[in-house]
Amino acid sequence: MELFTGGGGLAWAMHEAGFQHLLVNEFEHRCCETLRLNAAADLDPANDRPWGPRSRWPLIEGDVRGVDFSLYEGRIDVVAGGVPCQPWSLGGVHRGYNDNRNLWPELFRCVREARPRAIMAENVKGLLRPSFRPYYEYILRELSAPFEERFEDEDWKDHDHRLRKALETDGDPTERYHVKYLLVNAADYGVPQIRWRVFVVAFRADLGLSDWRFPEATHSASALERAQLDGSYWKEHDLKRPAVARRRDVEDARSGLTRWQTLRDATADLPPPMEGMQDQDGWIHHYAWPGAREYPGHTPNDLDKPAKTVKAGVHGVPGGETVVRLDGGDIRYMTVREVARVMTFPDHWRLAGPRGEQMRQLGNAVPVALGRVMAESVASALAPSLTAKAHLAS
Repeated sequence: MELFTGGGGLAWAMHEAGFQHLLVNEFEHRCCETLRLNAAADLDPANDRPWGPRSRWPLIEGDVRGVDFSLYEGRIDVVAGGVPCQPWSLGGVHRGYNDNRNLWPELFRCVREARPRAIMAENVKGLLRPSFRPYYEYILRELSAPFEERFEDEDWKDHDHRLRKALETDGDPTERYHVKYLLVNAADYGVPQIRWRVFVVAFRADLGLSDWRFPEATHSASALERAQLDGSYWKEHDLKRPAVARRRDVEDARSGLTRWQTLRDATADLPPPMEGMQDQDGWIHHYAWPGAREYPGHTPNDLDKPAKTVKAGVHGVPGGETVVRLDGGDIRYMTVREVARVMTFPDHWRLAGPRGEQMRQLGNAVPVALGRVMAESVASALAPSLTAKAHLAS
């Protein structure tokens, strides 16, 4: 079950990891259009069971607060979602738990009603800021004991006090979760982008998965630096190695990792973008957009580094996140397809709406490759209990 589905990054990652969706929910209409263009169809209450891995995802368009999750009790292995980040984002107004867009309580309600085996949530690293850290720790405790429900009009600090006391006891293992969280850089997992995000993964206590650990990083900055210094990176791209200061060695405590992926790696096989707002033969969302500028504090992406963090803006956002400097020195805006590549969406993924809306959906998404790494790890951990469940059912 996918909540806060947005443009579908995490949902597609879960799909690629082998999960079948019994429900996806999203409030924003354009995002729902994107989901329908690619993998979803409006939920038919009379036939909401998927027939196989190629089935369309049953979609409920609307406010999560109006969804009855009790209909799915006993049918859901994982609840996943990128909880809306605006209350916590550095680019927002930082209202945090006072923001009516704080939808963590709806995730907890979903867990109480559907009783999944596992939960996976993604959010911005703003949750770890000192000003929000006490509330974040409260979120983790609430996820550990979601059935210790918050009373109506109860202050979260009073609820937190009750949670602390409850967690001092063992409790019913089918109503408790072992919770882990990790701040990760997407570039460390093969995404061609510097993107810091917090992942929270929880397993139901009766599954005995308290020792589960997040997957280790697979890529490193030092490996990229070595490849550029020894010339192998430039050879891959059939380019002359630029004159750079040589070093005898590049230290990396995590030896053996693959190099970071760069913007050039992500986009090198794309043709030059067409002028005019139309798709090329074989390529969608890959057309030029005029007016790119460079000024202090607004600098282009370097082709030979991971891209800057994609943000939920159209263009011209502070920092130049969707501007790229080409080999000849010219700059231009990145196309929607190039940004989708940076977010590791497949090339067949269509985004609904005008360019600005497409960019916003990408900026709010979970990079597919990062989501898939996390989803595959959760799937591997759950596999023994799922096999046991199938055996009992038979």
